[in-house]
Amino acid sequence: MAGILVYATILLMTLVWCRLLRKQKKGSQGKSETQLPPGSMGWPYIGETLQLYSRDPNVFFATKQKRYGEIFKTHILGCPSVMLASPEAARFVLVTQAHLFKPTYPHSKERLVGPAALFFHQGDYHTRLRKLVQASLSIEAIRNLVPDIDALAASTVDSWHGGHVVNTFHEIKKFSFEVGILMIFGRLEARYREELKKNYFIVDKGYNSFPTNIPGTPYRKALQARKRLSKILSDIISERKEKKLLEKDLLGCLLNSKDEKGQVLTDDKIADNIIGTLFAAQDTTASVMTWIVKYLHDNPKLLEAVKAEQKAIKILAEQSNQPLSWSHTRNMPITYKVILETLRMASIISFTFREAVADVEYKGEDQSIYVIHEPRYLIPKGWKVMPLFRNIHHNPDFFTDPQKFDPSRFQVAPKPNTFMPFGSGVHACPGNELAKLEMLIVTHHLVSKFRWEVVGSESGIQYGPFPVPQQGLPTRFWKESTT
Repeated sequence: MAGILVYATILLMTLVWCRLLRKQKKGSQGKSETQLPPGSMGWPYIGETLQLYSRDPNVFFATKQKRYGEIFKTHILGCPSVMLASPEAARFVLVTQAHLFKPTYPHSKERLVGPAALFFHQGDYHTRLRKLVQASLSIEAIRNLVPDIDALAASTVDSWHGGHVVNTFHEIKKFSFEVGILMIFGRLEARYREELKKNYFIVDKGYNSFPTNIPGTPYRKALQARKRLSKILSDIISERKEKKLLEKDLLGCLLNSKDEKGQVLTDDKIADNIIGTLFAAQDTTASVMTWIVKYLHDNPKLLEAVKAEQKAIKILAEQSNQPLSWSHTRNMPITYKVILETLRMASIISFTFREAVADVEYKGEDQSIYVIHEPRYLIPKGWKVMPLFRNIHHNPDFFTDPQKFDPSRFQVAPKPNTFMPFGSGVHACPGNELAKLEMLIVTHHLVSKFRWEVVGSESGIQYGPFPVPQQGLPTRFWKESTT
C-alpha cells in the first residue's frame, strides 16, 4: 500500500512538472529570437532546492556559472528562477529596468516583519518611505550620532576583556541592535528598550526557521513576539504624539510625514517600517564586523598597520581632550580599505530576490542603445530573478586573485557595477553610510585597546542566512598594556 502511495505521489509530481514545462514553452512561443536561459530545473516540484541547501551555496552558484555561463535558470524553493552573475545583467534588473522586477519575499517572512515595510514595495509608496528613511540616515543625521555610537562601541568592546571566550557575532549583534534603536528612537527609555530587545530577538530567531505555526515552534513564538512588539511600538508612538516632539530620528520622520493628500502614516505602517529597519540594520552589519575581526587576526602585518593608524587617532583625540569625532572617522584610509575588502570577500548579501512583473527580454550587455547580442533570453512573468553579488565580487576578471584578502586593491576604484555590497538602484540599502561608520568606530576601539585570539578551528562558514565564521567566531580578548 505504501509503495502504491509513493508511486502515485511521484506520478502526480511528474505531471505537475510537465505541465509547468509546457507552460514555460508556451510562454516563449511567438518569440522566435528568444529562449529561456540554459540550466537545469532539477527534480519535479522540489527542483534543485536540496542541492542548494546540502552544500555551500556559493559552490552551488559557482558550479552553475562555470557550466552554463553568466545567466542560467534553476528551480528552488518552489519557484522557477533565473540567476544573473554578470554586472551588466545585475544592473539591468536593479537599475535600468528596475520597474519590471519587484522585490519579493516569502509570505512567512513578510508576516513577521510586516506587510507595509519599505523593502516589500515599489512605486510611489516605496519612494515616499525611502525618502523618509534617507532623511533619518543623512550625513548630517549620522554625524550627530558619533558620540553615542562611540560610547556604545567602547562599552561593548570593554565588556569582552578578561580572556574568557566571546561569541563575537552574538556580541556585535547586541551592539548593532543598540545602534538601530538609537537611529530609530534617539534616546529611548530603558524599559522600552529592554522589552523591544527581548521580543525582537525572539522574532529574529524565528525569521529563518521553518514556517510552521504549531505551538512551541520558533516560528509560532516569533509570531507571538511580533504581536507584543506591535503593542510596545504603539505605546511609544502614542507617547511621542502626546509630547508633540519634532525629533529628526526615524520615528520622528515617519510621524511627521504627510502624502500629497495630507494623509499621515498609520501606526501599523510605522511599526512595520521600524521593525523592517531593525532587521535590515542588525545581522548584516554584525556579520561584516565579525569578519573584520577574523581577517585582521589572520593578517598580522595588516593588523599592525591598522593598529598604527588607529593609535595615532587615539593619541590625537587625547591630546585635544576630545572623544572620537566625525572628522576622525573621515581620516582612516587603511581601515576604510579593510572594510571595503571585507564587504567584497564576505559578500554578506550573496544575492537578492526580484520577481518579473511581465515577460522580459534580456538582450545582452548594452541595453541603453539596444545592441543585440545573441542569444537573447526570455525571463517569463512570475519567475524569480536573483542577481548574484558574490559571484561578481569573486570574479577574477574584476578582482585579481579574488580569494586573497587584499585591501590595497581598493586604492583604485572597482569597475562600474562590479562592487555592490549594499545592492544597487532604487532598492539599495539606504543605511550603508551608518553601517560603515559603525565598522570604523568598533575597529578603532578594538585595535587601539586589545589583542585577541580566535579559539578552535579558524576556518569554516555557517549560514543563518548570512555567512559568518563558524560558531560565531569564538574569541578571547585581552586589553593591551598602556605602559
